[in-house]
Amino acid sequence: MDKFARPLAEMREVQLTLGGRRVLEQVDLAVRGNEIVTLVGPNGAGKSTLVRVLLGLIKPDEGSVWLQPGLRVGYMPQRLSVDPVLPLTVSRFLTLGRRCSESQVRQVLQEVGAAELLPAQVQSVSGGELQRILLARALLRDPQLLILDEPVQGVDVAGQADLYRLIGHIRERLHCGILMVSHDLHLVMATTDRVVCLNRHICCSGSPEDVRGDPAYLALFGSAPELAVYTHHHDHRHQLDGHVVAVDGGGKGGDPRG
Repeated sequence: MDKFARPLAEMREVQLTLGGRRVLEQVDLAVRGNEIVTLVGPNGAGKSTLVRVLLGLIKPDEGSVWLQPGLRVGYMPQRLSVDPVLPLTVSRFLTLGRRCSESQVRQVLQEVGAAELLPAQVQSVSGGELQRILLARALLRDPQLLILDEPVQGVDVAGQADLYRLIGHIRERLHCGILMVSHDLHLVMATTDRVVCLNRHICCSGSPEDVRGDPAYLALFGSAPELAVYTHHHDHRHQLDGHVVAVDGGGKGGDPRG
């Protein structure tokens, strides 16, 4: 039996009402190991709420939520607010509430391309840098399931493509399951195995190619050219601050982190 055949996490027929409004209706969802599942939908569709239900932060009114016993989950929230007067270095932030060696912290920051931020104050970093720091914190759990809620929020287009490629590399290294919430369809479609389209209920799901032609998907998002799969190659890469750096051997396609 394929070790990835059984879900790491699963919800069945989940229903939830908040403030008198039905937020989730008869939702079924499963995430398996070595799989990237991307949850898309319009604002107010219930995407972040679904994530909180799966994490056990909100109890559904009906239905069931199951996580593999002992499952290690890494969670990257949609946003983080830190009091500007609170002195908090990146190193300290990454170790809050957990025991990690300095070498582990350095290694995970290196993996996400932010090693130089170790001594920086969290309040001083840019939006793209903060997203990498949040991803690094999630990775410190050595997760079997990685949940990413809008991982490229506040990041420019070049940085978004870079982060999505990084997420793909993480899946390849850890063979973990990844549930990702996103609205950046033109980039996500090229970096996911399965798309689930949510608008309080599951409108459609399947491979990116299947979902893009589904009438339910088209009714929500239309068929504008910018929703096509986005791929490109270039002979430079972008630093965290957005500066362009030439890559040696650019004729071979450049740095894979683009």
